[in-house]
Amino acid sequence: MSGATTAEYKVTGMTCGHCEMSVREEVGEVAGVGAVEVSAQTGRLVVTGDAAIDDDAVLAAVDEAGYSAVRTR
Repeated sequence: MSGATTAEYKVTGMTCGHCEMSVREEVGEVAGVGAVEVSAQTGRLVVTGDAAIDDDAVLAAVDEAGYSAVRTR
């Protein structure tokens, strides 16, 4: 699995498990995304995929879920 890539984001506005689920569902639909880890407590979103992660698509998915995000790593 050497081709896997990971991107990390800081999401603002999440307060609960439902928030996490909304973000996880939207980001999980982005092409190429394999795994999504999200924490409302820390605001941390980690996206793992088989190829390069499309930042714009991930940020748009977070926006669609009703939150905002910036890439941190």
